[in-house]
Amino acid sequence: MDLQNISTTFLTTTLPNLLNNTKRISFSWYDYLLFSIVLGFSSLIGVYFGCFKDQNTKKEYLLGGKQMKIWPIAISLVASHTSGITVLAVPADVYRFGLGFWQGCLSLYFLHFITVHIFLPVFYKLEVTSTYEYLALRYDEKTRMMASALYAISLLLYLPLVIYIPCLGFAAATGVSVHVVAPIACGICIFYTTIGGLKAVVWSDTFQFTLTIGCLIAVLWLALKQAGGFFSMWHTASEGHRLDIDFNPDPTKRDGFWAVVIGLTFMFTAQNSINQGCVQKLLALPTIEDAKYSCFIFCIGCIVAKTLSALIGLTMYAVYAGCDPFTTKQVDKNDQLVPYFIMDVGNNVPGLSGLFFAGVFCAALSTLSANLNCVAGTLYTDFISKIMNPRTSEKMASNMLKLLVVTAGIGAWLMVFIIEHLGGIVRLSLSLKGIADGPLLGIFTIGVLSKRFNSKGAFYGAISGMVFMAWLFSMTKYYEKQGYLVFESKPLSTDNCTYQFRFNDTTITKPKSDDDIFILFRLSFYYYTMLGALITVLIGSIISFFTNKDDDPVVPKRLLSPIIHWMYPGEDEDEEMEASKRNGDYYNVQQAIQLVTTHNDGEKENFS
Repeated sequence: MDLQNISTTFLTTTLPNLLNNTKRISFSWYDYLLFSIVLGFSSLIGVYFGCFKDQNTKKEYLLGGKQMKIWPIAISLVASHTSGITVLAVPADVYRFGLGFWQGCLSLYFLHFITVHIFLPVFYKLEVTSTYEYLALRYDEKTRMMASALYAISLLLYLPLVIYIPCLGFAAATGVSVHVVAPIACGICIFYTTIGGLKAVVWSDTFQFTLTIGCLIAVLWLALKQAGGFFSMWHTASEGHRLDIDFNPDPTKRDGFWAVVIGLTFMFTAQNSINQGCVQKLLALPTIEDAKYSCFIFCIGCIVAKTLSALIGLTMYAVYAGCDPFTTKQVDKNDQLVPYFIMDVGNNVPGLSGLFFAGVFCAALSTLSANLNCVAGTLYTDFISKIMNPRTSEKMASNMLKLLVVTAGIGAWLMVFIIEHLGGIVRLSLSLKGIADGPLLGIFTIGVLSKRFNSKGAFYGAISGMVFMAWLFSMTKYYEKQGYLVFESKPLSTDNCTYQFRFNDTTITKPKSDDDIFILFRLSFYYYTMLGALITVLIGSIISFFTNKDDDPVVPKRLLSPIIHWMYPGEDEDEEMEASKRNGDYYNVQQAIQLVTTHNDGEKENFS
């Protein structure tokens, strides 16, 4: 082929295809301006509460002085639950696999019942700063510290995902490296969380969530216009099998109805009902009725946010039903699909790109800030305070909490370099939850629902559950890297593409069959948290059975959920405690000291 033919081919075919295949969102100066204003405003909230409001006591820093209001707390809870995973990863997951994840909205109804009737009454009555204080009262100090360590591990695995998702989207939009954006975003969040405490977290969450929801609604409205309206979108999604519901009880089905609803009920319970970040905010409200009402608003808000994300995913499919961006190599990763989509639906709307990515970062920052605040409280209460002078001033304690926020934030940022190589964000986030959250859910749940579960069972059961789930996760990732465990997406098409494209020069091979892999490794990742909890309860129950005395261990009714109080009629907490002290029938000396101290402190507070 001569030089003239080569030039002609390049100008008429190669160059147009290259331009079509490299479309990206272009950030203009007003996009950057809006983006900067939003993040700057979040920092100003922290400056306000840190510099102009009293934040010099531990109670003020962690619980807002227990004078917070219902709606800000509820919105803050929704904001911390609605991360960049919800905004970017869920729509892409719905686009490729259908409405499976959205079925989990049913799980949120179960979450409300479980939180309000099983866990919240116990935590609120005890007035604990850390939920892990409950474990010290119910079991012993060793179990409490182990659980706090599990919680820190859980956040170390989860928070990098929260950071990575919006940074990846922003990088796709602007060309700025993920490794440049991530430390800036973390720095902003660490700054306002450190100096502002819980009040800064709650009010910045309220502002950020409002913007996030506004951006989702705006994108959905523009997308529906391009898709021909809601009913046209719904019809296209139905024809593409995106609305299918699979009631097959097979536990290996990726998005089976039972896997999603049952699995997410366990995961949401671990993520909210016993999670320090959620419980800490609910305990910041003046009364338990306020906390219950705030929890109800929180569940409704989560349903709204997940529904908007799912509808965006369906609308993306309706727009690209005949010209799939993955097949045409317009995008390479799931998490780049939504940024690519923004270009099509809002390219002619000035500032939409900047506002949308500001909303995405707001969703991520609200989740990050909430967890940084509560992990600092947990680490301080359960570890640092044990080695500090008992006469340490409240101001020193507050400064130590701020230092812990900075340390945890830097640790989460550094973990981004590992997380980015583990693939599939939705699947990865749900799988990682099972490693630490499953065992934690197990020891909390059996603790409030049974007297027979003892400290040895809780400690070794949780350790066993964590080790088992870490092994399961590692083996599953191994088979995934070997080409097994590949989940095929719903039907995709390029029949209606209006431009030419070319595939990469790679050989497409059929995925390896996973039929010969043990069923445990093919289990739907939605079940991981449930499996971790069940393993913990099973092993812990066996250990408790063989290590308990003939008599039941003394567990005051205030440490048990009200829904099982009917099982112990006539028992009064004070009488039970006095009888225990007379008989020396404590489960262990450490618990005896804790129970007596807590009881006496409660009497002093009531007297005062």
